[in-house]
Amino acid sequence: MEYKLPFEVYNKNLKKGKLLGLKCNDCGTVTCPPTMACSECAGTNHEIHELSGMGKIVTFSVSYVGAEGRQNEHPLTIVLVKLDEGPWIMGNLIDLDPQKVTMEIIGKRVKAGSKMFPGDKYSAAAARPLFSFI
Repeated sequence: MEYKLPFEVYNKNLKKGKLLGLKCNDCGTVTCPPTMACSECAGTNHEIHELSGMGKIVTFSVSYVGAEGRQNEHPLTIVLVKLDEGPWIMGNLIDLDPQKVTMEIIGKRVKAGSKMFPGDKYSAAAARPLFSFI
């Protein structure tokens, strides 16, 4: 069995500002980032689906310690966002100084963008979702 949406394709599109996921043709569930099987029914009958990137913040964490080789990126705010299409996805919040983040951001509407980040000691460079307030 092959992936309908390999990471290389997902990442290439994310670099271009397109957030892709998979929509299950059996139950309609949308997954993002893409997985081999549907998170709802375990089916593998998927089609590639472009997501709006819009959603609301469910929770967050402020990270003060960076990965080895990327300490200069910190502190940063990592948010878990429930996208309008259903899936939950993590990314960095860029609109607010991490030192000023409070519980008031939970439930706020955001839109996804992306940015290329360099690799660290253990991983290669890749695009990551970034979120900004709507």
